[in-house]
Amino acid sequence: MLYYFRFVLLFLLVLGCKDENTPSEKKVRPNILFIAVDDLRTELGAYGSIAKSPNLDALASEGVLFTHHYAQVPTCGASRHALLTGYRPFKRIHLSNNAIVEELSGKAEDSIPETFIHRFKQAGYHTVGIGKISHSADGYVYGYEEPVSDKRELPYSWSELLFNAGKWETGWNAFFAYANGENRQSLNKQVKPYEAGEVEDEGYPDGLTANLAISKLKELKNNEEPFFMGVGFFKPHLPFNAPKKYWDLYDRAEIPVSDNPGIPENINRASLHESGEFNQYALGDEKAGLDASVSEAYAKKLRHGYLASISYIDTQIGKLLQELKRLELDENTIVVIWGDHGWHLGDQRVWGKHTLLENALKSTLIIKTPFAEHRHKNVDAIVESVDLYPTLLELSDIPLNHKIDGKSLLPLMVSDNLKDQGKAYGYFKNGITLRTRDYRLTKYFRDEEPVIELYDHTSDNPEDRNVASERPEIVDQLMPILEKGNTGLYDRE
Repeated sequence: MLYYFRFVLLFLLVLGCKDENTPSEKKVRPNILFIAVDDLRTELGAYGSIAKSPNLDALASEGVLFTHHYAQVPTCGASRHALLTGYRPFKRIHLSNNAIVEELSGKAEDSIPETFIHRFKQAGYHTVGIGKISHSADGYVYGYEEPVSDKRELPYSWSELLFNAGKWETGWNAFFAYANGENRQSLNKQVKPYEAGEVEDEGYPDGLTANLAISKLKELKNNEEPFFMGVGFFKPHLPFNAPKKYWDLYDRAEIPVSDNPGIPENINRASLHESGEFNQYALGDEKAGLDASVSEAYAKKLRHGYLASISYIDTQIGKLLQELKRLELDENTIVVIWGDHGWHLGDQRVWGKHTLLENALKSTLIIKTPFAEHRHKNVDAIVESVDLYPTLLELSDIPLNHKIDGKSLLPLMVSDNLKDQGKAYGYFKNGITLRTRDYRLTKYFRDEEPVIELYDHTSDNPEDRNVASERPEIVDQLMPILEKGNTGLYDRE
């Protein structure tokens, strides 16, 4: 109840500063603004990147920046299933982009909520979804080239589900949008994986999403219930398309290429992939693959597009946060920025996600609350996406009535001296990976040898060498912990 009473106190203090004619209907429970950003690895200025991301950097400096946050699965739909349910994968379908559709969309409402958003709704929150929060680009179930359906991906989570597809007409068309109104599907993949459009922010769908969210905030200001608003932005997911003004923020000559462009030593190539998602964009300047790195010039161009996309999204989020403050909703709103997983930008010769390496699993996490003890903090402990479920419920004084895998991050947000440095599990490619403070241990359930990989993180190691055969004592120490993450997913040996 501690946070509930503190919100009451905060509310009374704020109310005392208002003109007596100011409406006082606002609930004391905190609002939640949850912002999901697709494919956003820790590529922000706040993390030491050259990315120009002033709005997200400012939010990170005001709140809590998690420097070692890991998604459960390095693919969009499965990562979001774990986030929303609080469960690490325990079935093979939980590794698929269809995880939410197969596991949640057709089920009857149960005493166990389908997601933490559903739990907020059960607790009296008005829940609004805009953009990509679950796997679908707009929250409805339909194929990339099909008409929009009326079947919700999450049937019980949202009070309202909104999206503005603009000239692209459907959510999936908008997800793969080009500035001329076409998309990857309509052009039969005969497209480049990047574009610097001569358009304003609304010339791509994420600008429309920001405007829609701003309009909705103005409505929510006058609601009696607290709100949970989820806003999902598409970029920097492929294609790396952004208004040209964001490309112009960077000098390509100064953009670094990967410091780890080679295949790690002592691994099997089965641990990597041939950048198939990236190579779908058939008019790319070069094809990516494991036999050779793309040229430095092309690597810089692609990284330029990724950075421009981040700066574009940073501006959209900045607009939304500015409106939150203008409406004085920031005084009672928890803001979360979550990247659904990481991305290889030529690292280990891969362009894309879909590996069990650091680049594919590590992503952005920022939480800002109205409380002083949650300000100006960097948390270096290892945390997982499943931890957000209990964290947001605890901050909002909503009881968690069933067992999940995540654990609340609040102790980390208020203390600088916790001994527990945490651990994170990742799942993909017939493998499980365990990340601790000092090591990453991965076990593959496959025929290709070696099936055990160990990477040393006691220094700034970019995972360029598997040292499992050289450090068997570390493998033996960590393997029982890794095996605890194999609950029903793979047959034990």
